[in-house]
Amino acid sequence: MRKPIPFNRPICLEKSIEYMNESARCGEIRGDFKYCHKCSELLEKKFDAPKVLLTNSGTDALEMAAILCDIKPGDEVILPSFTFSSTANAFVLRGAKLVFVDIRPDTMNIDERLIEAAITPQTRVVVAVHYGGVACKMDTIEEVAHRHHLLVVEDAAQAVMSTYHGKHLGTIGDFGCYSFHETKNYSMGEGGAIVINNEKYVDRAQIIREKGTNRSQFLQGLVDKYTWVDVGSSFLPSDLNAAFLYPQLEQAEEINQKRMHSWNLYYALLESLVEAGKVQLPKVPDGCIHNAHLFYIKMKDVAERIKLIRYLKKYQVTAVFHYIPLHSAPAGQKFGRFYGEDRYTTIESNRLLRLPMYFDLSDEDVRYIVGLIKEFYDMR
Repeated sequence: MRKPIPFNRPICLEKSIEYMNESARCGEIRGDFKYCHKCSELLEKKFDAPKVLLTNSGTDALEMAAILCDIKPGDEVILPSFTFSSTANAFVLRGAKLVFVDIRPDTMNIDERLIEAAITPQTRVVVAVHYGGVACKMDTIEEVAHRHHLLVVEDAAQAVMSTYHGKHLGTIGDFGCYSFHETKNYSMGEGGAIVINNEKYVDRAQIIREKGTNRSQFLQGLVDKYTWVDVGSSFLPSDLNAAFLYPQLEQAEEINQKRMHSWNLYYALLESLVEAGKVQLPKVPDGCIHNAHLFYIKMKDVAERIKLIRYLKKYQVTAVFHYIPLHSAPAGQKFGRFYGEDRYTTIESNRLLRLPMYFDLSDEDVRYIVGLIKEFYDMR
Protein backbone atom coordinates (compact mmCIF):
# COMPACT_ATOMS: atom_id res chain seq x y z
CA MET A 1 0.00 0.00 0.00
CA ARG A 2 1.27 3.47 -0.87
CA LYS A 3 2.52 5.61 2.00
CA PRO A 4 0.46 8.71 2.82
CA ILE A 5 1.77 12.00 1.44
CA PRO A 6 1.51 14.71 4.11
CA PHE A 7 1.08 18.38 3.31
CA ASN A 8 4.37 19.18 5.03
CA ARG A 9 7.30 17.32 6.50
CA PRO A 10 9.82 19.41 8.50
CA ILE A 11 13.39 19.18 7.34
CA CYS A 12 15.87 17.53 9.70
CA LEU A 13 19.55 17.31 8.81
CA GLU A 14 22.09 15.07 10.55
CA LYS A 15 24.17 18.15 11.33
CA SER A 16 21.19 19.65 13.17
CA ILE A 17 21.17 16.75 15.62
CA GLU A 18 24.96 16.96 15.96
CA TYR A 19 24.90 20.68 16.73
CA MET A 20 22.00 20.32 19.17
CA ASN A 21 23.83 17.55 21.01
CA GLU A 22 26.95 19.71 21.19
CA SER A 23 24.92 22.60 22.57
CA ALA A 24 23.20 20.40 25.15
CA ARG A 25 26.41 18.70 26.30
CA CYS A 26 28.08 22.06 26.83
CA GLY A 27 25.05 23.44 28.64
CA GLU A 28 24.88 26.29 26.12
CA ILE A 29 21.13 26.32 25.72
CA ARG A 30 20.10 29.80 26.86
CA GLY A 31 18.87 32.45 24.48
CA ASP A 32 21.19 34.42 22.22
CA PHE A 33 24.23 32.23 22.64
CA LYS A 34 26.67 30.60 20.17
CA TYR A 35 24.29 29.30 17.48
CA CYS A 36 21.95 32.27 17.72
CA HIS A 37 24.92 34.47 16.90
CA LYS A 38 26.13 32.14 14.12
CA CYS A 39 22.68 32.14 12.49
CA SER A 40 22.40 35.91 12.69
CA GLU A 41 25.87 36.47 11.27
CA LEU A 42 25.30 34.03 8.42
CA LEU A 43 22.01 35.70 7.48
CA GLU A 44 23.55 39.17 7.65
CA LYS A 45 26.34 38.10 5.32
CA LYS A 46 24.13 36.11 2.92
CA PHE A 47 21.50 38.85 2.62
CA ASP A 48 23.80 41.86 3.00
CA ALA A 49 21.61 42.98 5.92
CA PRO A 50 22.71 45.56 8.52
CA LYS A 51 21.39 43.56 11.50
CA VAL A 52 19.51 40.29 11.92
CA LEU A 53 18.22 39.20 15.33
CA LEU A 54 16.76 35.74 15.90
CA THR A 55 13.42 35.58 17.72
CA ASN A 56 11.15 32.89 19.16
CA SER A 57 8.83 33.09 16.15
CA GLY A 58 7.88 35.09 13.10
CA THR A 59 5.10 36.49 15.29
CA ASP A 60 7.73 37.79 17.73
CA ALA A 61 9.58 39.43 14.85
CA LEU A 62 6.40 41.23 13.80
CA GLU A 63 5.67 42.31 17.36
CA MET A 64 9.17 43.71 17.67
CA ALA A 65 8.67 45.58 14.39
CA ALA A 66 5.42 47.09 15.68
CA ILE A 67 7.19 48.34 18.80
CA LEU A 68 10.06 49.75 16.74
CA CYS A 69 7.52 51.54 14.54
CA ASP A 70 6.36 53.26 17.74
CA ILE A 71 2.73 52.41 17.05
CA LYS A 72 0.31 54.14 19.42
CA PRO A 73 -3.44 53.74 19.98
CA GLY A 74 -5.36 55.20 17.07
CA ASP A 75 -2.55 54.88 14.53
CA GLU A 76 -3.48 53.15 11.30
CA VAL A 77 -1.66 50.33 9.55
CA ILE A 78 -2.34 49.36 5.93
CA LEU A 79 -2.08 45.65 5.11
CA PRO A 80 -3.71 42.95 2.99
CA SER A 81 -6.58 40.96 4.44
CA PHE A 82 -5.17 37.78 2.88
CA THR A 83 -2.56 37.02 5.51
CA PHE A 84 -2.09 35.23 8.83
CA SER A 85 -3.46 36.67 12.07
CA SER A 86 0.05 37.40 13.39
CA THR A 87 0.50 40.12 10.78
CA ALA A 88 -2.50 41.95 12.24
CA ASN A 89 -2.09 41.04 15.90
CA ALA A 90 1.37 42.58 16.14
CA PHE A 91 -0.11 46.03 15.46
CA VAL A 92 -3.42 45.53 17.25
CA LEU A 93 -1.45 44.79 20.43
CA ARG A 94 -0.01 48.32 20.16
CA GLY A 95 -3.49 49.83 19.74
CA ALA A 96 -3.46 50.27 15.95
CA LYS A 97 -6.49 50.35 13.68
CA LEU A 98 -6.13 48.04 10.69
CA VAL A 99 -6.92 49.20 7.17
CA PHE A 100 -7.26 46.24 4.81
CA VAL A 101 -6.89 46.73 1.06
CA ASP A 102 -7.51 44.31 -1.79
CA ILE A 103 -4.96 41.95 -3.28
CA ARG A 104 -3.67 41.34 -6.79
CA PRO A 105 -5.17 38.12 -8.20
CA ASP A 106 -1.93 37.17 -9.95
CA THR A 107 0.33 37.00 -6.89
CA MET A 108 -2.15 37.16 -3.96
CA ASN A 109 -0.06 40.08 -2.65
CA ILE A 110 -1.31 43.51 -1.62
CA ASP A 111 -2.32 45.61 -4.62
CA GLU A 112 0.27 48.39 -4.50
CA ARG A 113 -1.97 50.61 -6.64
CA LEU A 114 -4.58 50.81 -3.87
CA ILE A 115 -2.32 51.79 -0.99
CA GLU A 116 -2.09 55.53 -1.54
CA ALA A 117 -5.86 56.08 -1.58
CA ALA A 118 -6.14 54.29 1.78
CA ILE A 119 -3.68 56.63 3.53
CA THR A 120 -5.09 59.05 6.12
CA PRO A 121 -3.41 61.47 8.55
CA GLN A 122 -3.38 58.57 11.06
CA THR A 123 -1.50 56.14 8.82
CA ARG A 124 1.93 55.16 10.13
CA VAL A 125 2.90 51.85 8.51
CA VAL A 126 2.41 49.80 5.36
CA VAL A 127 2.86 46.04 5.70
CA ALA A 128 3.97 44.15 2.60
CA VAL A 129 3.22 40.41 2.91
CA HIS A 130 5.20 38.38 0.38
CA TYR A 131 2.78 35.51 -0.20
CA GLY A 132 4.41 32.20 -1.07
CA GLY A 133 7.80 33.87 -1.22
CA VAL A 134 6.82 35.95 -4.27
CA ALA A 135 7.65 39.63 -3.83
CA CYS A 136 5.19 42.47 -3.54
CA LYS A 137 5.92 45.34 -5.93
CA MET A 138 8.33 46.89 -3.48
CA ASP A 139 9.58 49.81 -5.58
CA THR A 140 6.05 51.25 -5.77
CA ILE A 141 5.34 50.55 -2.10
CA GLU A 142 8.61 52.17 -1.02
CA GLU A 143 7.99 55.22 -3.19
CA VAL A 144 4.47 55.78 -1.80
CA ALA A 145 5.64 55.21 1.78
CA HIS A 146 8.58 57.60 1.41
CA ARG A 147 6.38 60.31 -0.06
CA HIS A 148 3.94 60.04 2.85
CA HIS A 149 6.61 59.56 5.54
CA LEU A 150 5.46 56.05 6.39
CA LEU A 151 7.43 53.05 7.60
CA VAL A 152 7.40 49.79 5.64
CA VAL A 153 7.39 46.41 7.36
CA GLU A 154 8.00 43.35 5.19
CA ASP A 155 6.20 40.26 6.42
CA ALA A 156 8.67 37.92 4.74
CA ALA A 157 7.69 34.93 6.87
CA GLN A 158 7.46 32.76 3.75
CA ALA A 159 10.19 34.49 1.78
CA VAL A 160 13.61 33.50 3.11
CA MET A 161 15.93 33.30 0.07
CA SER A 162 13.49 35.11 -2.26
CA THR A 163 14.57 38.29 -4.05
CA TYR A 164 13.11 41.34 -5.77
CA HIS A 165 15.30 42.83 -8.49
CA GLY A 166 18.33 41.27 -6.82
CA LYS A 167 17.56 42.33 -3.24
CA HIS A 168 16.59 39.75 -0.66
CA LEU A 169 13.05 40.10 0.64
CA GLY A 170 13.11 41.33 4.20
CA THR A 171 15.98 43.72 3.47
CA ILE A 172 14.07 46.33 1.44
CA GLY A 173 11.65 47.96 3.90
CA ASP A 174 12.53 49.47 7.27
CA PHE A 175 12.06 46.09 8.95
CA GLY A 176 11.82 42.54 7.65
CA CYS A 177 10.29 39.62 9.50
CA TYR A 178 11.14 35.97 8.82
CA SER A 179 9.61 32.76 10.16
CA PHE A 180 11.46 29.54 10.90
CA HIS A 181 8.31 27.65 11.89
CA GLU A 182 8.21 23.91 11.14
CA THR A 183 6.17 24.59 7.98
CA LYS A 184 8.76 26.93 6.49
CA ASN A 185 11.62 26.16 4.09
CA TYR A 186 14.15 26.53 6.92
CA SER A 187 12.93 25.50 10.35
CA MET A 188 13.83 25.58 14.02
CA GLY A 189 10.43 24.25 15.09
CA GLU A 190 9.29 27.60 16.40
CA GLY A 191 11.44 30.56 15.50
CA GLY A 192 11.94 33.66 13.43
CA ALA A 193 14.12 36.70 12.87
CA ILE A 194 13.80 40.43 12.48
CA VAL A 195 15.95 42.30 9.98
CA ILE A 196 16.78 45.88 10.95
CA ASN A 197 17.47 47.76 7.72
CA ASN A 198 17.87 51.21 9.26
CA GLU A 199 20.83 51.22 11.62
CA LYS A 200 19.33 53.92 13.84
CA TYR A 201 16.93 51.25 15.17
CA VAL A 202 19.55 48.60 16.02
CA ASP A 203 20.26 49.61 19.62
CA ARG A 204 16.59 49.89 20.50
CA ALA A 205 15.84 46.56 18.82
CA GLN A 206 18.40 44.83 21.03
CA ILE A 207 16.88 46.46 24.11
CA ILE A 208 13.32 45.46 23.18
CA ARG A 209 14.47 41.91 22.51
CA GLU A 210 16.16 41.70 25.92
CA LYS A 211 12.99 42.41 27.92
CA GLY A 212 13.49 46.16 27.68
CA THR A 213 16.93 46.08 29.31
CA ASN A 214 20.31 47.20 28.00
CA ARG A 215 21.78 43.77 28.78
CA SER A 216 23.16 43.45 25.25
CA GLN A 217 25.25 46.59 25.76
CA PHE A 218 26.40 45.20 29.11
CA LEU A 219 27.56 41.93 27.54
CA GLN A 220 29.48 43.96 24.95
CA GLY A 221 31.18 45.93 27.73
CA LEU A 222 29.56 49.19 26.69
CA VAL A 223 27.96 49.78 30.11
CA ASP A 224 29.11 48.63 33.54
CA LYS A 225 25.66 47.35 34.58
CA TYR A 226 22.33 46.81 32.92
CA THR A 227 18.85 47.91 33.84
CA TRP A 228 15.31 48.31 32.51
CA VAL A 229 15.29 51.18 30.01
CA ASP A 230 12.38 50.60 27.59
CA VAL A 231 9.36 48.49 26.80
CA GLY A 232 10.24 44.97 25.68
CA SER A 233 9.72 41.26 26.13
CA SER A 234 11.61 37.97 26.05
CA PHE A 235 12.11 37.49 22.32
CA LEU A 236 15.29 35.38 22.57
CA PRO A 237 15.15 31.81 21.20
CA SER A 238 16.97 28.96 22.90
CA ASP A 239 20.35 28.12 21.43
CA LEU A 240 19.08 24.55 20.97
CA ASN A 241 16.59 25.81 18.42
CA ALA A 242 19.25 27.88 16.67
CA ALA A 243 21.57 24.85 16.59
CA PHE A 244 18.85 22.94 14.75
CA LEU A 245 18.45 25.78 12.23
CA TYR A 246 22.10 26.59 11.56
CA PRO A 247 23.01 23.62 9.27
CA GLN A 248 19.96 24.41 7.13
CA LEU A 249 21.21 27.96 6.62
CA GLU A 250 24.63 26.54 5.75
CA GLN A 251 22.93 24.43 3.05
CA ALA A 252 20.34 27.03 2.10
CA GLU A 253 21.10 26.94 -1.64
CA GLU A 254 20.87 23.14 -1.83
CA ILE A 255 17.55 23.15 0.03
CA ASN A 256 16.26 25.94 -2.17
CA GLN A 257 17.23 24.11 -5.38
CA LYS A 258 15.53 20.89 -4.26
CA ARG A 259 12.29 22.71 -3.50
CA MET A 260 12.48 24.61 -6.79
CA HIS A 261 12.84 21.31 -8.63
CA SER A 262 9.59 20.04 -7.09
CA TRP A 263 7.85 23.37 -7.79
CA ASN A 264 8.92 23.35 -11.44
CA LEU A 265 7.85 19.73 -11.86
CA TYR A 266 4.39 20.50 -10.49
CA TYR A 267 4.13 23.43 -12.87
CA ALA A 268 5.20 21.47 -15.95
CA LEU A 269 2.89 18.53 -15.22
CA LEU A 270 -0.14 20.74 -14.52
CA GLU A 271 0.14 22.97 -17.59
CA SER A 272 -2.20 20.71 -19.57
CA LEU A 273 -4.97 21.46 -17.05
CA VAL A 274 -4.30 25.16 -17.51
CA GLU A 275 -4.63 24.76 -21.29
CA ALA A 276 -7.90 22.90 -20.75
CA GLY A 277 -9.21 25.78 -18.63
CA LYS A 278 -9.52 23.66 -15.49
CA VAL A 279 -7.04 25.39 -13.13
CA GLN A 280 -4.75 28.38 -12.82
CA LEU A 281 -1.16 28.18 -11.61
CA PRO A 282 0.98 30.62 -9.58
CA LYS A 283 2.30 33.75 -11.30
CA VAL A 284 5.84 34.99 -10.68
CA PRO A 285 6.31 38.53 -12.06
CA ASP A 286 9.46 39.69 -13.81
CA GLY A 287 12.18 40.72 -11.37
CA CYS A 288 10.99 38.25 -8.71
CA ILE A 289 12.89 35.11 -7.78
CA HIS A 290 10.85 33.03 -5.35
CA ASN A 291 11.87 30.25 -2.97
CA ALA A 292 9.28 27.56 -3.77
CA HIS A 293 7.73 27.96 -0.35
CA LEU A 294 4.41 26.61 -1.55
CA PHE A 295 2.67 25.41 -4.67
CA TYR A 296 -0.99 26.12 -5.22
CA ILE A 297 -3.62 25.75 -7.89
CA LYS A 298 -6.69 27.92 -8.31
CA MET A 299 -9.95 26.18 -9.06
CA LYS A 300 -13.39 27.28 -10.24
CA ASP A 301 -14.83 27.90 -6.78
CA VAL A 302 -14.88 26.77 -3.15
CA ALA A 303 -17.26 23.86 -3.85
CA GLU A 304 -14.87 22.36 -6.40
CA ARG A 305 -11.98 22.87 -3.98
CA ILE A 306 -13.77 20.95 -1.22
CA LYS A 307 -14.42 18.05 -3.58
CA LEU A 308 -10.79 17.86 -4.70
CA ILE A 309 -9.53 17.97 -1.10
CA ARG A 310 -11.80 15.03 -0.28
CA TYR A 311 -10.75 13.15 -3.40
CA LEU A 312 -7.06 13.52 -2.61
CA LYS A 313 -7.67 12.57 1.03
CA LYS A 314 -9.27 9.31 -0.14
CA TYR A 315 -5.86 8.45 -1.60
CA GLN A 316 -4.02 9.67 1.53
CA VAL A 317 -2.75 12.90 0.01
CA THR A 318 -3.18 15.95 2.20
CA ALA A 319 -3.93 19.24 0.43
CA VAL A 320 -5.17 22.32 2.27
CA PHE A 321 -6.59 25.76 1.65
CA HIS A 322 -5.03 28.84 3.20
CA TYR A 323 -6.13 32.01 5.02
CA ILE A 324 -9.69 33.03 5.69
CA PRO A 325 -9.49 36.77 4.84
CA LEU A 326 -8.97 38.70 8.06
CA HIS A 327 -11.53 41.39 7.31
CA SER A 328 -14.27 38.74 7.38
CA ALA A 329 -13.12 37.29 10.72
CA PRO A 330 -14.66 38.48 14.04
CA ALA A 331 -11.39 40.07 15.19
CA GLY A 332 -10.83 41.68 11.80
CA GLN A 333 -14.24 43.33 11.98
CA LYS A 334 -13.50 44.50 15.51
CA PHE A 335 -10.03 45.91 14.93
CA GLY A 336 -10.09 46.99 11.30
CA ARG A 337 -11.96 48.01 8.19
CA PHE A 338 -11.70 47.16 4.52
CA TYR A 339 -10.90 50.13 2.34
CA GLY A 340 -12.44 50.10 -1.13
CA GLU A 341 -13.94 47.10 -2.90
CA ASP A 342 -13.18 43.47 -2.11
CA ARG A 343 -12.86 42.45 -5.76
CA TYR A 344 -10.34 39.65 -5.33
CA THR A 345 -9.46 38.88 -1.70
CA THR A 346 -12.44 36.67 -0.88
CA ILE A 347 -13.03 35.16 -4.31
CA GLU A 348 -9.40 34.25 -4.92
CA SER A 349 -8.83 32.88 -1.41
CA ASN A 350 -11.84 30.59 -1.90
CA ARG A 351 -10.34 29.17 -5.10
CA LEU A 352 -6.83 28.48 -3.82
CA LEU A 353 -5.64 24.97 -2.89
CA ARG A 354 -2.14 24.25 -1.61
CA LEU A 355 -0.46 20.99 -2.62
CA PRO A 356 2.16 19.06 -0.62
CA MET A 357 5.56 20.77 -0.69
CA TYR A 358 8.61 19.91 1.38
CA PHE A 359 12.33 19.26 1.04
CA ASP A 360 12.26 15.50 0.53
CA LEU A 361 9.13 15.38 -1.62
CA SER A 362 10.01 12.91 -4.39
CA ASP A 363 9.40 13.25 -8.12
CA GLU A 364 7.32 10.08 -7.86
CA ASP A 365 5.11 11.73 -5.24
CA VAL A 366 4.64 14.85 -7.35
CA ARG A 367 3.68 12.74 -10.38
CA TYR A 368 1.26 10.72 -8.26
CA ILE A 369 -0.44 13.85 -6.87
CA VAL A 370 -0.77 15.42 -10.31
CA GLY A 371 -2.13 12.13 -11.66
CA LEU A 372 -4.87 12.17 -9.03
CA ILE A 373 -5.75 15.77 -9.85
CA LYS A 374 -6.03 14.91 -13.54
CA GLU A 375 -8.21 11.89 -12.69
CA PHE A 376 -10.46 14.17 -10.64
CA TYR A 377 -11.00 16.50 -13.60
CA ASP A 378 -11.42 13.62 -16.06
CA MET A 379 -14.42 12.48 -14.01
CA ARG A 380 -16.11 15.88 -14.09
